[in-house]
Amino acid sequence: MTQQNPLLDFSDLPQFAAIKPEHVGPAIASLLEQSRAVVAALEASAAQVSWENFVEPLENATEKLGRAWGIVAHLNAVVDTPELRAAYNENQPLLTEFWTSLGQNLALFDKYKALQASAAFAQFSPARKTIVNHAIRDFRLGGAELPDDKKIRYAEIQERQAALSTRFSENVLDATNDYGLFIDNIDELQGLPEDVLQAAKSAAEKDGKTGYKFTLHFPSYFPVLQYADNRQLRETIYHANATKASELGSKPEWDNTAIIAELLELRQEEASLLGYHNFAEVSLVTKMAETLAEVSRFLLDLARRARPFAEKDLAELRVFAREQLGIADLQAWDTTYASEKLREQRYAFSEQELKPYFAEPQVIAGLFNVIQTLFAVEIKPDTAPVWHQDVKFYRIEKDGKLVGQFYLDLYARNGKRGGAWMDDARGRRRTAHGIQTPVAYLTCNFNEPVTVDGVTRPALFTHDDVITLFHESGHGLHHLLTQVDELAVSGISGVEWDAVELPSQFMENFCWEWDVLQGMTAHADTGAPLPRELYDKMIAARNFQSGMQTLRQVEFSLFDLRLHDEVGTGSKRDVQGILDTVRQQVAVFTPPDFNRVQHSFGHIFAGGYAAGYFSYKWAEVLSADAYAAFEEASKAEGSTLSRSVGQKFQSEVLEVGGSRPALESFKAFRGREPTVDALLRHHGMAA
Repeated sequence: MTQQNPLLDFSDLPQFAAIKPEHVGPAIASLLEQSRAVVAALEASAAQVSWENFVEPLENATEKLGRAWGIVAHLNAVVDTPELRAAYNENQPLLTEFWTSLGQNLALFDKYKALQASAAFAQFSPARKTIVNHAIRDFRLGGAELPDDKKIRYAEIQERQAALSTRFSENVLDATNDYGLFIDNIDELQGLPEDVLQAAKSAAEKDGKTGYKFTLHFPSYFPVLQYADNRQLRETIYHANATKASELGSKPEWDNTAIIAELLELRQEEASLLGYHNFAEVSLVTKMAETLAEVSRFLLDLARRARPFAEKDLAELRVFAREQLGIADLQAWDTTYASEKLREQRYAFSEQELKPYFAEPQVIAGLFNVIQTLFAVEIKPDTAPVWHQDVKFYRIEKDGKLVGQFYLDLYARNGKRGGAWMDDARGRRRTAHGIQTPVAYLTCNFNEPVTVDGVTRPALFTHDDVITLFHESGHGLHHLLTQVDELAVSGISGVEWDAVELPSQFMENFCWEWDVLQGMTAHADTGAPLPRELYDKMIAARNFQSGMQTLRQVEFSLFDLRLHDEVGTGSKRDVQGILDTVRQQVAVFTPPDFNRVQHSFGHIFAGGYAAGYFSYKWAEVLSADAYAAFEEASKAEGSTLSRSVGQKFQSEVLEVGGSRPALESFKAFRGREPTVDALLRHHGMAA
């Protein structure tokens, strides 16, 4: 069977070159049948429960199902086609039904409780104890203790939520892929950098057209907002992006309004079934933060500290736009453009000046050097079947032994979900054959190399792109460098959601270090490394408008929290009204009435961040404080690339994965509780 269906081949890496949409249904059906058979056997077993006769066989069966479906979900996100989408949507309810029924299985729940109460439990490793405790928690969250009629309703809710989240994401993707703005007259494109024009020209040529094509993929539309002198052009593309997948968008079938309302209603019903007041309370059960009040206090305190800086930022921007750019009524489609012009004037520095220095080959080499220096590993090119010709594959070795492998998919394209993310293709675990090494996907949406008049240049990244790449690599390192051999808590598995951003945001800091940038920059034309003078300007501009940026993140976090905190059915909630109220409380600049950012807010409606978007700021406190240890070491060692501190971060944070609470890992590394001081200092908002 495995020879005919590549999704059933678990001998090594996924057979991406051989996988076709028609393989999905038969593979999932076969794996579901196998998993159900294992569950039935475990239910019927009268033997005294042990790790070996209960947890391991259950994990063996469900891991294969999870890995196969993970491949399908990954392909659906990076090479979406009508056939693959149909196969995904046809099988997703089957998976949801299985996982829901597993989470409600009282026989299995009782066996986990028996295992926890057994004499052997005291001798379990910390990782195994954590797994059992997490399982019991998750059975309760999965509705295992509900009466049968409510279990049925709970299962219906899970299936419907999964379908709605998928549809939400598909609507955003379809609206993004559908949009194309063609400009023939180059005079309308004054201010746009040459590399942006080349990319737009190349995009038009791919469509068999002349002129320039702009899309709603981030590398295409954002430079228009940042650099285009043509105010009408900025407004046009801002409006298209701000209304996509909404009732104001291009096609009614892509409107996410009803999906948002129904998702909120279902989440509230789920919370009520489980005995919670609202879904936000459900979300916090698996997080570091313990109460909604604690999270709200944290966010509002951050807003209070950032507000004076944000008000100053905006006042300066309004004056500059009026006096220097002739923009008397600053609008949302002007702020990015005016901010870039103000930055150029104030710091004699433009993001565009940096871009020629960040050619893809040098950036990747620089990233790898940081990882290799800090964690004493080697990263080498490797070979594997891939889903697109642009995907690269690498292996990480330590002392000559394989540690893990990862795929790198860097460029934006049609059929690929926007944004950037890390996902696991396979987790580390000990098997009868030895250690199964972890494998990760690192996915971004940067500009691809541009070919104009037959000449191809390497992809050029913005510094923000470089930060994004380091961020996702931090997630990857968390997954790949783990030394935990138990699958459910190795790597990122089992880590509290509001701590999972610690390694990713930690890695971002190295993108600002002189010695790091020296090793990862080379001008695309001259080969010269980044000049010190330009670096100094970049550092001076680092916290430009950091107050406004902080309030923006707080705004999203509070909106998400309150959206899931209010008791009542989703259809009765005024989603826009909640967002407007949050903006009145914390924002200093309000977008236009037509802005529908919530309609493409995939993190909370199609990702895992519902009532958890605050995790980015929460974890940033941890990451900034963790990085401060490297800053302290640099005073003696001359560089933040400290092998000794890197080893401690590796052993106390990265290697332990989810085998112990994240706060314990942080304290083991730092020797104390986290403080907000380093975060405020890094953002230029320290007292």
